[in-house]
Amino acid sequence: MDLSRMNLVEFFANNGSTIRDYTMNHFTLVVWAVSISLVIWVPVGLLLTKSDKWAKRVLAVANTIFCIPSLSLFAIFVTIPFLGLGRKSSLLALVLYAMMPLLRNVYDGVKSADRNVIEAAKGMGMSTGRIMREIRLPLGLPVIFAGFRITVVMTTGIATIAAYIGERNLGRFISDGLARSNVEMMVTGALLISVIAVGLDTILGILEKWLVPRGLRIRRQQGQ
Repeated sequence: MDLSRMNLVEFFANNGSTIRDYTMNHFTLVVWAVSISLVIWVPVGLLLTKSDKWAKRVLAVANTIFCIPSLSLFAIFVTIPFLGLGRKSSLLALVLYAMMPLLRNVYDGVKSADRNVIEAAKGMGMSTGRIMREIRLPLGLPVIFAGFRITVVMTTGIATIAAYIGERNLGRFISDGLARSNVEMMVTGALLISVIAVGLDTILGILEKWLVPRGLRIRRQQGQ
């Protein structure tokens, strides 16, 4: 056990520059993928709340994409000339994978608002846009935020597969470690990916406490 620990420490000491580069590449890939996903899928999710018919169709497509094995989806995009190996294919695949959890939670969160509250707001003369801003979104925020956190953690893990299509991130340690039967490489990659996922989720948890009223958080926990 001590020898294994020493080997891991030596690996970190001897490969500090590579570890930093791979960690930064992995982190930036996740941040870009999640940011693009939020810009695209949150507005789409809000639009879907206006039509249950279209919501079923789009969510069915999102579920189908989500069921495609990640390595297969990455490989498909690599064959497209203007995407090829590297960051573009990786981003597109990750954004598509983020479609399901974000759309589903935005849709469910907004739709979960109490009908009695909505009817009362309409009776007071509130417009549809105002009801969305002041009632549906605030009440649905816990569910929406849960989808956001799921997306971040999921994207951090799936980004590992991007190493197989040329992305120089922490997944490279795992793939190369498997090829070389190098335990230190595999442990380093898995450990740092876990640190990124847990770190980002912790930050989002703190942010959620600031943004989501305490009463809504308690209600969501009781519902679970």
